[in-house]
Amino acid sequence: MSDWLLNLPVLWIAVVVFAATYLLAAIVYLVVTSLAVDDRARAFKAVSPGMLPPLGILFALLVGFRNNFDKAKLAVASEASALRAVVLLAGTFPD
Repeated sequence: MSDWLLNLPVLWIAVVVFAATYLLAAIVYLVVTSLAVDDRARAFKAVSPGMLPPLGILFALLVGFRNNFDKAKLAVASEASALRAVVLLAGTFPD
């Protein structure tokens, strides 16, 4: 993946990800509806209810671990700041 996506602000990353997801879903929808004729239509209808629980579980995990990720990021930043302070203070102490 290119660095241009990683260098965007969070809002624009969200817009790009949602747009890409929407585009992919539209393509899948068009392919499925064009292939769903006669007997295959019943097979496609039987698959879609089976896809909802895994998608719901993935969404719940993403939302649930979001708070833990923020806390971990804050802890890492705090630790890095403390280590930087130790390095700066270590130069002032005598051997």
